Amino acid sequence: MANDTHKCTLDKIISLCKRRGFVYQSSEIYGGQAGAWDYGPLGVDFKRNIQNAWWKEMTQLHDDVVGLDGAIFMHHTTWEASGHVGHFSDPMIDCMECKARFRADQLIEDYCASHNENTKKPVDTMSHEEMKAFIDGKINCPTCGKHSWTDVREFNLMFKTHLGPVATDSSLVYLRPETCQSIFVDFKNIVQSNRMKVPFGVAQVGKSFRNEIIFKNFIFRTCEFEQMEMEYFCKPGTEDETFERWRKDRWNFYLKY
Repeated sequence: MANDTHKCTLDKIISLCKRRGFVYQSSEIYGGQAGAWDYGPLGVDFKRNIQNAWWKEMTQLHDDVVGLDGAIFMHHTTWEASGHVGHFSDPMIDCMECKARFRADQLIEDYCASHNENTKKPVDTMSHEEMKAFIDGKINCPTCGKHSWTDVREFNLMFKTHLGPVATDSSLVYLRPETCQSIFVDFKNIVQSNRMKVPFGVAQVGKSFRNEIIFKNFIFRTCEFEQMEMEYFCKPGTEDETFERWRKDRWNFYLKY
């Protein structure tokens, strides 16, 4: 019992963060909003210190890296061209008894972890049919305990909305699921306006948004989150050397802090 009392759990970490003013559940007085968290007085300063240290390291201490602050809304064809509309998704499955929804791959991984069992092939390489067969053969619904599943289908992770007063195909936009896309789209403008020559990098800090089938894991997987990202463009044939240099540079940054 003494060991259990001092055991570190995610619930204890969440409670500590709330008591110390680091993180609060969003809309807590109205029951809380799943997948969303507010950073309190200490949390927002802590987050800003991390961002400032990262930004200084990436842009101010590297002459070959410039900054960008891209818009959250981008033209919908941007995400069609990048493949996000067709392929940025998670496998979803429903319990036909209680209507609860789950990520099929997560169901399988949780089952294997709790039963000390391995699948015949990695879960992320399994087809929908293979996931369905595994779940049908072994897994009961974690919510109601019944065993009646729908087929596995794809759930797109992007938030969809419309700009303007009329919802039409031309007004369709998505909240960006990652920050790097604006770096790619603005590549030509950056090269021309700042006279950049390869190799060079573009850094960005900003909000990204991803819908989820289920919300959990505290601030480690939320529907609204901050990304700090740098894309580095190099000449063909130098990518391995460039990657190794940046890998060491970033690792030393983490060790320093």
